[in-house]
Amino acid sequence: MSDLHLPLSIVLGVGLAAATGFRVFLPMLVVGVAAYAGHLPLDSNFAWLATPSALIMLSVAALAEILAYYIPAVDNLLDTLATPAALVAGTIVSAAVTTDVPPMVKWTAAVIAGGGVAGLTQGVTALLRAKSTILTGGAGNVVLSTAELVGALLVSLLALAAPFAALAVVILFLWLGTRLIRHLFRRERRENRS
Repeated sequence: MSDLHLPLSIVLGVGLAAATGFRVFLPMLVVGVAAYAGHLPLDSNFAWLATPSALIMLSVAALAEILAYYIPAVDNLLDTLATPAALVAGTIVSAAVTTDVPPMVKWTAAVIAGGGVAGLTQGVTALLRAKSTILTGGAGNVVLSTAELVGALLVSLLALAAPFAALAVVILFLWLGTRLIRHLFRRERRENRS
């Protein structure tokens, strides 16, 4: 194992895990397709992600998830369900791409970094959607759903091509999302005092 393999493997896993915070199934589908095409090595325990049956199921699940986020009220319900699912999916994709490392390192990184960043990304998007629902009556959620879809696809593909760049994009998103949420909460407090 080279000196760069371990950090690169972990950063790849974290980038893909962050993408599951935007959409649960699309990043898993991207990982499965990349592995099936021979462009991404997977840990042998996760080879099932690259099987034709898994790709079909992930394709159907990703399409259903994408479409459901465009249905008013269903999108907010999905955020409730997607939060624990994102933690699991983030851990799975992170562990799947972390190859040739000791199991203790793999699972520690997968659970803490992968699951953690997936949960954080999902949490930020869920708060933004909740605020969007309140401020726009749900009309702004379509824009947010599209941004999340693009984010999931962009971060997934960028993580495969340039993992450190994907990590930078994720950090930037989380920073901007957190600032926007704080701004919205401050604005709401000022309006409530008036």
